[in-house]
Amino acid sequence: MTGGFYRFAMNKRKREDTDRLLPQKKHYRQRAHANPFSDHTLEYPSSPEAVDWALHFPAAAGPPDFADIGCGFGGLLIALAPLFPETRMLGMEIRVQVSQYVEDRIAALRVTPDAPSHYQNVSIVRANAMKFLPNFFGKHSLSAIFFLFPDPHFKQRKHKARIISPTLLAEYAYVLKPGGIIYTITDVEDLHHWMKSHLEAFPLFNAISEEQLREDGKGPILDAVYNSTEEGKKVERNSGQKWLACFKRVQIEREA
Repeated sequence: MTGGFYRFAMNKRKREDTDRLLPQKKHYRQRAHANPFSDHTLEYPSSPEAVDWALHFPAAAGPPDFADIGCGFGGLLIALAPLFPETRMLGMEIRVQVSQYVEDRIAALRVTPDAPSHYQNVSIVRANAMKFLPNFFGKHSLSAIFFLFPDPHFKQRKHKARIISPTLLAEYAYVLKPGGIIYTITDVEDLHHWMKSHLEAFPLFNAISEEQLREDGKGPILDAVYNSTEEGKKVERNSGQKWLACFKRVQIEREA
């Protein structure tokens, strides 16, 4: 057996072993969206200090640096984890089966033969970010928050359930460090304008262009924002359009 063919065979076997370990989405079926105002019988910590982060990040315990709000099936987390191994990332997902899938997926990836040291910096909690965000994240503790393809809540009477709103922006500003970035992306133009206009109107956020972010070294993050999620891939398959809007947390004098 030649060296090249041997390596090909071994890599193929590793991929097959990995595929057998990973959970299958077909066993985690659930509705696409959940009502954030419903009682979901959630457990949550009294404060960020009450969380045992070693259970989430076994290689380097500590509070998260990135938060993916409504992380879905975890595509962004899985894409970024090996790219930023020193950065702790937490996904928040309200749906039972979906959050369980992400938890099982991370557990499987941590023991895969080809990357056993990866994915120690990524974790998931089942939580309602609209109600309990400060229970998980301390003041100025995050350097990035992601809102990728959130539920558009098309009907006007349901706009109050949108994840970007004036009330919630105050909480996002509280947990985000000055200089930290909010990343939003959607395939719904109306929702894009909604999120963008509310963030522009909030005094603690300034818009930052994609070009500036790429100049600042955030290109790998932006590529994952565009392409790593299940929703983003679906938009690609359907030749749809994606609207990106990013904002930097600014510091005011009385915070200094």
